[in-house]
Amino acid sequence: MTAATQRLCIGVACAKPISTLQCPTCLKLGKESFFCSQECFKTSWSEHKIVHKQSTRKNPTLLRSLKDLTKPTPLPTDPETGNFDPFPNFPYTGSLRPAYPLSVTRKLPPSIRRPDYSEDGVPRSEQTRGNPRNITILNAEEIKSMRKVCKLAREVLDICAAAVRPGITTDELDEIAHKACIERDVLLPCAQKLSLLLILSAQSYPSPLNYVNFPKSICTSINEVICHGIPDQRKLVDGDIINLDITLYHGGFHGDINETYYVGDKAKANPDTVRVVETSRDCLGEAIKLVKPGMLFRDPGNVIEKLAKQRNCSVVRTYIGHGVNQLFHCNPNVPHYAKNKAVGVAKPGMCFTIEPMINLGTYKDITWPDKWTSTTTDGKMSAQFEHTLLVTEDGVEVLTARFPDSPGGKIPIPGIDTKVEGG
Repeated sequence: MTAATQRLCIGVACAKPISTLQCPTCLKLGKESFFCSQECFKTSWSEHKIVHKQSTRKNPTLLRSLKDLTKPTPLPTDPETGNFDPFPNFPYTGSLRPAYPLSVTRKLPPSIRRPDYSEDGVPRSEQTRGNPRNITILNAEEIKSMRKVCKLAREVLDICAAAVRPGITTDELDEIAHKACIERDVLLPCAQKLSLLLILSAQSYPSPLNYVNFPKSICTSINEVICHGIPDQRKLVDGDIINLDITLYHGGFHGDINETYYVGDKAKANPDTVRVVETSRDCLGEAIKLVKPGMLFRDPGNVIEKLAKQRNCSVVRTYIGHGVNQLFHCNPNVPHYAKNKAVGVAKPGMCFTIEPMINLGTYKDITWPDKWTSTTTDGKMSAQFEHTLLVTEDGVEVLTARFPDSPGGKIPIPGIDTKVEGG
């Protein structure tokens, strides 16, 4: 590894010869301004901030910023890994830090069927969802397509989850899931009789990729991250928990699922870690028991919050379950907290997710400057489980149900009699 370039600190009355810390605002404006320490930066702030007003260059868009973070950076890097924190002055609430640079955008077969946001990140089809009481009811053929894509989503999740271990990076997990997505359903019956175009169009698109400019194919949320973690170069360590959020787009439909997994043995030995993970699993299981024709969409939140409070946990309010079909996110809204104001009634043929996010501490969240990664405000652990559900004539079908050999699975909570069935 080459030595770092020597620069002078521009702090007031400083000019130390070795300076690597940069002003984050100047970085956004395309300027260079180095400081020797956080203290020097704070002392010089009142004078230094004047240079920001002198710039006429606009801040880059989120997409441009994330793309820039795949390139070499002047920010201080870890000498062993070459990784860096792109937001060194952000007040993180826990011990987790992003490990950039991000890997380059993963390639897709040219003929794969894509959702409308795949090129510019704008899900235009979702912008006309209208009255929250207007909920799509799928016909028999559409239900068949949902069953298919949800089965494929479960397959991809299981493939990715089987790779979870100490030492693997979340970027490597993203690559595994990305490849598994585009491999889904390629080997069709009598495929040799089909054209290459038809075979490629049968593949699955990883739904998160470029959805509102999200840069990766899956979400990987570790420890205090509630949801929407961006896969990067951080290696998982024994004692972590990780949520893998997988969505596939296949045949014009989306299938959405996530689960939280223990990394190594230390996580399973920590009673608080087990309590939050298994409470989230059980909350989903209890909520699913409610689903049938006539269920009010405000009802799952009542049973979820009741169980979470019994386990001394809290329920995130910012993020909710949602309709899913030809659209990634649509009506209905399904909050996970009690006394919510959701409207609508479940009817046969409706598809939606329930995905409670359960925290050890406060329910409140904060988002990192990447505009995606949401963490607990107290830095305590959060866990989540999600299924895509179909309302049937007499109950519910869990379209993303676990297979007999699916990785992970329920373990006992120390000191608690867990007779509740998990999802």
